[in-house]
Amino acid sequence: MNKAFKFRIYPNEKQKILLAKTFGCVRFVYNRMLADRIEHYKETGKSLNNTPAQYKEEFEWLKEVDSLALANAQLNLNNAYKNFFRDKAIGFPNFKSRKSNYRSYKTNYVNGNIKLEHGYIKLPKLKSVKIKQHRDVPRDYKLKSVTISRTPTGKYFASILYEYEYQVEPVEPEIFIGLDYSMKELFVSSDGISAEYPRYYRQALAKLKKEQRKLTKCQKGSKNRKKQRIKVAKLHEKVASQRKDFLHKLSRQITNAVDVVCIEDLNMKGMSQALNFGKSVSDNGFGLFASMLDYKLRE
Repeated sequence: MNKAFKFRIYPNEKQKILLAKTFGCVRFVYNRMLADRIEHYKETGKSLNNTPAQYKEEFEWLKEVDSLALANAQLNLNNAYKNFFRDKAIGFPNFKSRKSNYRSYKTNYVNGNIKLEHGYIKLPKLKSVKIKQHRDVPRDYKLKSVTISRTPTGKYFASILYEYEYQVEPVEPEIFIGLDYSMKELFVSSDGISAEYPRYYRQALAKLKKEQRKLTKCQKGSKNRKKQRIKVAKLHEKVASQRKDFLHKLSRQITNAVDVVCIEDLNMKGMSQALNFGKSVSDNGFGLFASMLDYKLRE
């Protein structure tokens, strides 16, 4: 089985510059490969099997960053194509925008190039980066890959993926519970108990609108606009963190108490779009809650 641990990291200024270059190079390679594939198909009617290595001669600055990060950009593009041909409703692969304030790249563990010890994580090209490891990782876990990300508020995180052997012991289920989706309370259980979700987004909506109005009035490219954008991003980040914390604790509480959970198979995206319930559906995060229940019950 696989399990990821997400820790906050604190790169120095030199490392931040290299991270920014890596984010940019990964985006560039992905977009360039996608554009070349589209053009090649229009001209020949055949698919193009291009790789990041063939661009390094023309764009030498690609050699400055982690080559595994560029290789993963190729894998992401290949997966996007596979998903499109598997289900046309998913849509054709899109170009990655420079305007997005969320950045990430993935690198793989090869011959000890990644190491976590003594409050630092060793990463390709970056060397040792300070990390806040708030929980221990079992020694028998095998490191597979690391995804480095930067949030819109400027925080850096490392999501470390491990592989481990896990023998699932057969359990005869005795305690069952059914959860009926509720837009207001999150769910109502089969024994009549509701989750009483605090609706964090609705609580912060007035303040969000106020700060968003200030942002729209700021001149584009100005320092004040940059400060205000971060202020708005922090409000959104706080709401998301409150929601995740609530759902993690609630799903853990249910997982510890019962053997089987039965829930409705709902199309949350369809409900938010077709029925115009976007704010309410996104606020309670029932889809995220269901996925948390799923992996915790499997464990």
